[in-house]
Amino acid sequence: MRQLVREHQLSPADLIQPVFVVHGTKVMREVASMPGVYHLSADERLDREVDEVRDRGIGAVLLFGLPAAKDEVGSENFSDDGIVQRALRRIRERHPDILLITDVCCCEYTSHGHCGIVRDGSVHNDATLEILGRVAVTHAQAGADVVAPSGMMDGMVAAIRSALDGGGYTDTAILSYAVKYASAFYGPFREAADSAPAFGDRRQYQMDPANLREALLEAALDEAEGADLLMVKPALAYLDVVRCVRERTQLPLVAYNVSGEYAMVKAAARQGWIDECRVVLEALTGMRRAGADAIISYHAKDAAVWLRTAEMP
Repeated sequence: MRQLVREHQLSPADLIQPVFVVHGTKVMREVASMPGVYHLSADERLDREVDEVRDRGIGAVLLFGLPAAKDEVGSENFSDDGIVQRALRRIRERHPDILLITDVCCCEYTSHGHCGIVRDGSVHNDATLEILGRVAVTHAQAGADVVAPSGMMDGMVAAIRSALDGGGYTDTAILSYAVKYASAFYGPFREAADSAPAFGDRRQYQMDPANLREALLEAALDEAEGADLLMVKPALAYLDVVRCVRERTQLPLVAYNVSGEYAMVKAAARQGWIDECRVVLEALTGMRRAGADAIISYHAKDAAVWLRTAEMP
């Protein structure tokens, strides 16, 4: 009876698995603050990971890259031979049907760790837009289906759309990190991506956690600029934002179940304080109930198995 009248369903097809790729050979290095999440080299280690993702019924991955070297502008970010570009070509050859999404930002690649070009001690919004356009084009050339700008630069969607269209990649979609808060829940990710800022913080360009109306404005602006999908990040502490954005757009909406949310669940589960399976499925179902069409989650691979084998809470 519960299954018959259930109002919201969660399936592996709703999930997106983040993957961190690094230079080197046969690298599989666990992120200390994110048990079960690894840095993977773009060789058989990456092959095995993506094979597993597909075998579990998940149809999309989100790629993050860690460069060999960093500089002020993040040169590897838009190199044809960058780590993400290499990973895209390898995955595309092996899995022509998987949806490949790439993070388009500067923080992992720059020596200062900020999400854009720094001038006079602050991020210069307009100078960053040209870089983001170059990155998106190289990702599309390497096989990306969707590019996901995450830096919260004003005008980033329009700039990327123009660059993609100008390069002939009119079918490459844009998943905008339209609503991205300056959140303490990102801590473990900054270890995973080696992207902590060298000075200051990201409140210049990420949103105040107290603001809801601003979220609606940001989502509307990105939709008007040509975004194909919108995102709210983080998810669990912002389900009201997910719901409000859902009510005001017809675009597909993605929630990002971020690293801090993942790490807290993992830590409590290792202590035996919670049932990890039930907590994860309940949280992900809550994101769907709030209005998310898809969910980026580090739990995705495990959740896909649990959805087939465990009773829903």
